[in-house]
Amino acid sequence: MADKSTEAAQSKEVENSPNSQETPRPKTEKELERERQKAAKLEKYHAKLAAKKAKEESRKPKVDKKAKIAEPTAEYVEQTKLGEKKVLQDLESPALKSYNPKAVESAWYDWWVKSGFFEPEFGPDGKVKEEGQFVITSPPPNVTGALHIGHALTIAIQDSLARWNRMKGKTVLFLGGFDHAGLSTQSVVEKKLWAEKKQTRHDYARNDFVDIVWKWKEEYHERIKKQMSRLGGSFDWKREAFTMDENLTRAVVETFVRLHDEKIIYRANRLVNWCTALQTTLSNLEVENVEVTGRTEIKVPGYDHLVEVGVLTSIAYEVEGSDERIIIATTRPETLLGDTAIAVHPQDPRYKHLHGKSVKHPFCDRILPIICDDIAVDMEFGTGAVKITPAHDPNDYEVGKRHNLAFINILNDNGTLNEACGEFAGMKRFDVRIKIVERLKELGLFVGTQDNAMVIPVCGKTSDIIEPIMKPQWWVNQKEMANAAADAVRSGEIDIAPEVSRKEFIRWMENIQDWCISRQLWWGHRVPAYFVKLSDAKNHDKSDDRYWFSGRTTEEVEEKAKAAFPGKSFTLEQDEDVLDTWFSSGLWPFSTLGWPNDTADFKTFYPTVLMETGWDILFFWIARMVMLGIKLTGQVPFKRVFCHALVRDAQGRKMSKSLGNVVDPIDVIEGISLQSLHDKLLVGNLDSREVEKAKKGQKLSYPKGIPQCGTDALRFTLCSLTSGGRDLNLDILRVEGYRKFCNKLYNATKFALGRLGSSFVPNPTDKPTGKESLVEKWIFHRLNIAVDAMNKYMEEMNFLQATSAIYQFWLYELCDVYIENSKYLISDGTPTQQESAKQTLYTVLDTSLRLMHPFMPYVTEEMFQRLPRRPNDTTPSIVKAKFPMVREDYAFEQAAKDYESIITVVHSSRSMMADNGIKSDAVLYVHPGQKQQELFNAEIASIQSLIKKCKSLKIVDTDFTGENCAKSDILEGCTVFLEKGE
Repeated sequence: MADKSTEAAQSKEVENSPNSQETPRPKTEKELERERQKAAKLEKYHAKLAAKKAKEESRKPKVDKKAKIAEPTAEYVEQTKLGEKKVLQDLESPALKSYNPKAVESAWYDWWVKSGFFEPEFGPDGKVKEEGQFVITSPPPNVTGALHIGHALTIAIQDSLARWNRMKGKTVLFLGGFDHAGLSTQSVVEKKLWAEKKQTRHDYARNDFVDIVWKWKEEYHERIKKQMSRLGGSFDWKREAFTMDENLTRAVVETFVRLHDEKIIYRANRLVNWCTALQTTLSNLEVENVEVTGRTEIKVPGYDHLVEVGVLTSIAYEVEGSDERIIIATTRPETLLGDTAIAVHPQDPRYKHLHGKSVKHPFCDRILPIICDDIAVDMEFGTGAVKITPAHDPNDYEVGKRHNLAFINILNDNGTLNEACGEFAGMKRFDVRIKIVERLKELGLFVGTQDNAMVIPVCGKTSDIIEPIMKPQWWVNQKEMANAAADAVRSGEIDIAPEVSRKEFIRWMENIQDWCISRQLWWGHRVPAYFVKLSDAKNHDKSDDRYWFSGRTTEEVEEKAKAAFPGKSFTLEQDEDVLDTWFSSGLWPFSTLGWPNDTADFKTFYPTVLMETGWDILFFWIARMVMLGIKLTGQVPFKRVFCHALVRDAQGRKMSKSLGNVVDPIDVIEGISLQSLHDKLLVGNLDSREVEKAKKGQKLSYPKGIPQCGTDALRFTLCSLTSGGRDLNLDILRVEGYRKFCNKLYNATKFALGRLGSSFVPNPTDKPTGKESLVEKWIFHRLNIAVDAMNKYMEEMNFLQATSAIYQFWLYELCDVYIENSKYLISDGTPTQQESAKQTLYTVLDTSLRLMHPFMPYVTEEMFQRLPRRPNDTTPSIVKAKFPMVREDYAFEQAAKDYESIITVVHSSRSMMADNGIKSDAVLYVHPGQKQQELFNAEIASIQSLIKKCKSLKIVDTDFTGENCAKSDILEGCTVFLEKGE
């Protein structure tokens, strides 16, 4: 759009030019004052125009709360058989008179799938097409329940890229599937069992419980698959994968055995995150950190009372052989029972005389050495003395290793204290917290308490407080694999975007720790390792790695055991544990293609092109895929990584069931009442207090429920909000705004079809004929710019700019200008003008639908199928249509500049009408400058058709005085006059 402020300034410079024919005379004070006032007005006008231009350049759909979408007057009834090409009903039928997402989105997906449009297309020689290939394996959603809006974002982004690349002619594989999600799935099934039958998994044999989980998996697998389909994901369903499929399980076993044979996987007794409610270890991802500012009471599973946290308790230890005491402080008094030392700083003068001495444990028959450690102790903090509990604290664990201290575990798996705890044995840990303080007071060893800001680690599934516990587990030494992964990113072999994620990835790799991969669950891939129980052995230490062997079959394990213990008699016991879900997920890019077998898919599609996911699992998933991919296949698993933002609500809050702001994408697509949202809370795992809290959250966020928006509007919204940031705040009203944009697109195409008429036949090619009017040349030129922007931004994965480019073109150039301008050409033009305007309308509409398709697959297919096809064009679906490319024959730079002058006159006229309160029958006069005289005379009909509500428009000469007219100086020597009326 032309810069009106610049043009207005230029026109004033011409008017006041010293080359004017009249001899200048000295100006009176009144004239000078008038000029000052005029200059002030002009400056104000320039500022207004500049602000308007800036606003238009960053224009996004505004949510018009007053505007209403005309709802269809009748229920849509689908007439198409499942999987068949859609039967297109009359656009004038009651259900289709206005945009109806249900009607538009019906039937297309099943036809796309049945027709094989989503399967990779190869060249005549059976190889990848010469245009190249695009391969993306989508993050597999967990089979724990319905998809949420974050999954919708992932599918919207990935599918837009898959469809764009497919339309560019590439061989495209968009591979989807599902994750068994060991802990998450077992947790929801156990909650369901308890809610319905008051049973736990331990009421069943292991195989029987696993059968129950399989039934859950089958039910939710189908639900999620339907959601993925509703969202338009163009997955190749013939290659659908599940992490516990036979071939993927084979890949898991192969990986474990290879890495165990190389000693990369090993068994060791180490500190882990332990959830006593689930009785399993947890990964860091499954642990949530809750911040408290001081004394706080929280609910913990298994307790009738609230548990107090955020308190620092000071305790006195008596020095053996003297009357001295050492004061220490702890937030977990119950761990006193696992203390094995007191640490002080070697340079602390307060304690130098106690070096080498000991303290007496108040409750156990145990003497604790006073040790010196300059790493663990800050002598400026607190008393400068620290209790050391190596078996229950990560920092103390390291101290224990450095000083060869005893590691005393005080907890049973269920959170009660064990036999090592004397009088407290059998009691629950937080009951002991209270009891131990009481006993310390009795012994005179209690010093006091104070508020303490701290972070409480809790289980993301149960809200149980996590306990660090020593457990023999399976571990992966990741150091060498991490170095290789970091090198691949540093060298550019893998490109990670945005830059913040790239830096974060390398930082993780440089500070890698060993990975605990075993879980005390029943659902998942059972560890393919066996303990060799020698018949003549007196002690069977299952933490000793020398007695563990892994294999692809039990026969292989037996052979390994025989080789290690020749002539010995033994039995094999398979480990009861299962592998961490991320272990199998880490193989996803190649296990889904057939690895470890050298399949045709693996040879053709590996390494993949792109991995796209949320930044929050950069380490937990992306890093492990890179490490395992390089280690097992010798190649990087993908060439590019794009980390998108996390979806939050309109207030920027994390999506949470208890807040009531979790959004089911199907509810946005179909619409849902507030009461129905409330009802859905009752079928989840929230308790009654959480349900009431969630209801309040829903009422606040969705007071009128969620309106029906459709898939296309949801997808477009999510992509338009993807800017490379860390968070994406989703306001449902924004989706509703884009639903109105879908309505605009639908009605524009419907209007165009009416204008083209049933007898219209497109030209054999989409080349300009040379008979195009000025506005036709302008729209071709603007189309070229939009096409260039779309391809550029899609290549860069800049979805914010890509959606903005196509939105601006459709709304402000195609609909607001060309379609409006073409009305008079088609209605009142010469036969040649009419035909040319129709052909251009068809070409631009066809191209624009193809441009929009990656983001809005349904409405673009619906309207594409209603457009006539060019002779010899057999394209069956917009899915298979060619994506537009920049055309030299669409470049009309001078014509575009000329037409921008027309648009400037139109905008100025509309602005004056608004300022003067004239809503209809406007009388306008245009005095063109020398450069615009011929142009404006030729385009007067275009100007009048675009202004609308214009009774008359005349081109006038310099003699026109403009009495009783508002006046606007625009362009170079050009002025627009508006009769003010009575």
